Amino acid sequence: MNITRGQTVGSKRGPADYFTGTVWVDEIAAGPNQSAVRAVSVSFEPGARTAWHTHPLGQMLHIVSGVGRVQKEGGPAIEVLPGDTIWFEPGERHWHGAAPNRAMVHLAIHQADASGNAVTWLEPVSDADYNRPA
Repeated sequence: MNITRGQTVGSKRGPADYFTGTVWVDEIAAGPNQSAVRAVSVSFEPGARTAWHTHPLGQMLHIVSGVGRVQKEGGPAIEVLPGDTIWFEPGERHWHGAAPNRAMVHLAIHQADASGNAVTWLEPVSDADYNRPA
């Protein structure tokens, strides 16, 4: 058994290469040894969002608070609310973030593939994509 005390892990600012706006990432769980599973809590200030990206084995999001937006390539930006759970298929190009006037917090769960890759970051999300109506 391994217990990681919450007070020993600090919040980290989401890097500008991967996020637009102010984003904070708190690691919840990174499996020990050979486990490839990772869970993080991500806090987005209003209007903040990820860049476009993919996950080789998919990604699950669970909205904890606030109002968010998610979008897969070719589709509209969709509003998501607390209690909603989103699954992005392996390799599916997507982004997620807060609504323009509301903060949002979600849990993100994904795992790395055999080579250790868990995410491939792409270009920033344009304002046109962020505001594409559903």
